[in-house]
Amino acid sequence: MRSCRRQPSPGEAGWKESEAMQPIADSSLDPAKARGTEPDAAGFVLAGGRSSRMGREKALLLLDGKPLVVHALKVLREAELTGTIAGGSSSLAAFAPMVEDSEPGRGPLGGICSALASTSTRRAVFLPLDLPLLPASLVSYLLRHEQITGAAITVPSVNGFAQSFPAVVDRAALPRLRAELEAGRRGCYAGFQAAAASLGQPVMVLAIELAVQSGRVAHPDGLPAARWFLNVNEPADLQLAAAYRAPLIA
Repeated sequence: MRSCRRQPSPGEAGWKESEAMQPIADSSLDPAKARGTEPDAAGFVLAGGRSSRMGREKALLLLDGKPLVVHALKVLREAELTGTIAGGSSSLAAFAPMVEDSEPGRGPLGGICSALASTSTRRAVFLPLDLPLLPASLVSYLLRHEQITGAAITVPSVNGFAQSFPAVVDRAALPRLRAELEAGRRGCYAGFQAAAASLGQPVMVLAIELAVQSGRVAHPDGLPAARWFLNVNEPADLQLAAAYRAPLIA
C-alpha cells in the first residue's frame, strides 16, 4: 500500500498548517456487544492489496507467529472497535467478517469506499494490515480527537510527515472519495484532502510526538514512535519488523 501513503511536509504545496490473533468467530469478541452498546465507529482492516512484492498473500504472513491480519484486528479490538476486513481473499473470513471490495484492483481507496458504503456508523477507522507495529492507543487518540473536533478526516503525522493511516473518516466524505476514485485519482491522502475540502475543512493532522510527550499515546512494549509506521511491503520489511519486535518479546 505504499503508493497510497501521501506524506506532505511543511512548505510543500498542498500542506496546511492545521494538517499539522486467532480467527474471530465468537461474537463475545465484539467490543461493542461486550459493552452492551451500539458502536459509534466501525473499524476496518484494508486487505485488498495484490502483495506482488511479497510474492504471496501479505495478510497471512507471520510476525511473532501470528498473521499480519491478526495483528491489525487486535489493534482495532484493543481500541474497542469491531474489526471487519475490507477486501482480500475469502480465506480471511476465518478471522473476521468481510466486506467485499466493490472496486477490485483500484487500490486501498476502493476498499475505503466499499467499507464506508457498508456501515451505518458515522465514522470509520481504517488500518492497513501492513503497519503491524501501531499501538491501539494511537487509534483511540485519533478517535477521541475526532469526537471533540468533528473533523471529516483525522490522521497522524510523525517527524513532520502526515501519514495516510490509521485514518478516522466521516461517512459524509464518501461521495467525494468515490468521485476521486471514479476520476482515476487513487491516492488516499489526496482523496482525503479533496473529501475534507468538499466539506469545508482541512485534513486534521495530529503530531504523534506531542501525544507521546503528553502521555496520551504510548506503545505497550515501549517501541519508539518513529518505528510505529514501518510499512511492511517486502520480505526485508517483515524481517525488520521482527527485528524491532525481538527485544520487546525476549
